[in-house]
Amino acid sequence: QVQLVESGGSLVQPGGSLRLSCAASGITFDFYAFGWFRQAPGKEREGVACISLSGGASYYADSVKGRFTISRDNTKNTVYLQMATLKPEDTAVYYCAADHFGLNCVPGEYDYWGQGTQVTVSS
Repeated sequence: QVQLVESGGSLVQPGGSLRLSCAASGITFDFYAFGWFRQAPGKEREGVACISLSGGASYYADSVKGRFTISRDNTKNTVYLQMATLKPEDTAVYYCAADHFGLNCVPGEYDYWGQGTQVTVSS
């Protein structure tokens, strides 16, 4: 049974930082690309950052480039999203997802999903 469990979401002030974690089980971690997606109220789910199987390639949405960093630790079966200089518009539920190929950072191409973790950026 595949499980992706996100953690690290919280309430943070504008300009602050957070690190999200996604612990994966039930899959051969090295064989999957991973992505972080987010969904704000009333909006569609969007790709934030995605990382290749080896970690050698990554994609970032324009809105987070230079502020967010995706990484993976294949020894811990965990994917991270380091978020800095957070803005109120970053407020959303953040989801971790896994895909065998991960060619595009779009929700429809990802097979397995976590339950999400809430990130709220507010003063």
